[in-house]
Amino acid sequence: MTRCQAALIVSVLLSPLLPAQEEHGAPPYLAPFEKGEDSLCVNDWWNQPTPKNPKNLIIDLKVPRDQTVAFGIYTTHRGILKLTAQLYPLYPDETREVRLEIKEDNQWREVARQEVHELGWSTTFRIPDWDDSRDTEYRLLHGEKASFKGLVRRDPKDKKVITLAALSCNSNQDRGLRPEYTRNINHQNPDLIFFAGDQSYDHKQHTAAWLKFGLAFKELFRSRPCVTIPDDHDIGQGNLWGEGGKKASSMAGHDGGYFFHPEYVKMVERQQTGHLPDPFDPTPVEQGIGVYYTNLIVGDVDFAILEDRKFKTGPKDRHPMKGPRPDHIRDENYDPKVVDVPGLKLLGDRQLKFLNDWAGETEGIELKAVLSQTGFCGGAHLHGTTSNRLHADMDSNGWPQTGRNKALAAIKKANAVHIAGDQHLATVIQHGIDDYRDGPWAFVVPALVNTYYGRWWWPADEQPGGNPPEATALPWVGDYEDGFGNKITMHAYANPDPETDKLKKRVKFEDLPKDLNWGEGHGLIRFDKPAKTVTFECWPRHADLTKPGAEQYPGWPVTVELEK
Repeated sequence: MTRCQAALIVSVLLSPLLPAQEEHGAPPYLAPFEKGEDSLCVNDWWNQPTPKNPKNLIIDLKVPRDQTVAFGIYTTHRGILKLTAQLYPLYPDETREVRLEIKEDNQWREVARQEVHELGWSTTFRIPDWDDSRDTEYRLLHGEKASFKGLVRRDPKDKKVITLAALSCNSNQDRGLRPEYTRNINHQNPDLIFFAGDQSYDHKQHTAAWLKFGLAFKELFRSRPCVTIPDDHDIGQGNLWGEGGKKASSMAGHDGGYFFHPEYVKMVERQQTGHLPDPFDPTPVEQGIGVYYTNLIVGDVDFAILEDRKFKTGPKDRHPMKGPRPDHIRDENYDPKVVDVPGLKLLGDRQLKFLNDWAGETEGIELKAVLSQTGFCGGAHLHGTTSNRLHADMDSNGWPQTGRNKALAAIKKANAVHIAGDQHLATVIQHGIDDYRDGPWAFVVPALVNTYYGRWWWPADEQPGGNPPEATALPWVGDYEDGFGNKITMHAYANPDPETDKLKKRVKFEDLPKDLNWGEGHGLIRFDKPAKTVTFECWPRHADLTKPGAEQYPGWPVTVELEK
């Protein structure tokens, strides 16, 4: 018996003596967690105390029982609908069954029913032989009255331009519901939404934070397909080098692996990725943790969905650098080759095989893109504050360099662009593999909320790089090497105003002015199929796109011509 199970049994036995507790009977399922993972939503969740400070309340979990279905999230791919139903926590006496209905000839027809998993309160419907040639209304039902309605869109094959909205880094420093994003993105009406990771920053409380995420963004994916992939903060770590699913010795994770219970990690991935198309190779990694890397075709644009972190080698004791942290290099005079030691992994052999196989599949495909958590270089100089300069950061996919170049070669082979998040700094970079500009283009989108941890592209000499692109107002563009010696050509970046760093040191978060440039927002990517071009747009968070005159960040849009 684990400590948490013993504590729960004691609490149930003593419940008559504790007037603050609610009588709902003993929970039918006890979570295996031992570090307090998901404590707000497991076991006798209804007895969890309400935080004294309202700022610490993630979300009210005791919703009216006609609101137990929080949201649905889906994709359709090659005639298969995958739709995840996310519920609020249920009481012991409530049914665990969820029903899926679709509307045909103005009548609702049940197509499936399933039980939710009591770790995470979600379930995924997989409906084959799906007709993606027409819009179809759906609804998820629980109990007698709870429902969530949405629309499964038809596949937009006939559209000349397919659009993708990309977002990342949903900081818990701001508990708001993000209405500005709902307004702006629904106005742009993209064909697909992509959340690149860090949907949750509440580490051990993913279900509550995921429910809050859904409350904020469900009006974006209620009626269009959506890709969500978890990053390090989602599974409870500040950084993650998954190293094939092994157990990490500490929450910092520098030795590689996952710190929290594997069932917690599996729960997070079930909630965030269950609705993605079936994985390319579903074989689990260590600790029974699953995989989700796959591809999704929308409107004849083929999106590869990668897991940057799951197979990547941890930096501790894997290279000769010494410093306060195994993942940070501050010595500008070191030889980058010494950290690219043999045997290090980035995407891992099996995922790299998928990427190369996917690159060669071209039948019926007009354009391609790779979606992942973070960028394949060190695209920032200043981290967290304007006084914290890092020469190289091994949390980025600029390291290990050999693995980075293998991944970029596969993306280039596919004639694809790369779209990612994580960095809290929007950039457009063309990668170099052997030489400048011989690799693929990449757009790292800004953070949704950037008042907590900003980053800056700020060369120490404050000089432009070689061969700077024409017609840009940005000073530090052109050919550079990152801290790992990787060749990159910077085309655009969206630095926060340096004044924001000074304000954070003397002003309470709630009093920070919103009209300053915090470098936060979202990306919109336009895939022009006839022209074989991809246009990257970068929109500030507080711009009102429904009104004339809304402007992107300086340096955007950037249009890339792909090989025809």
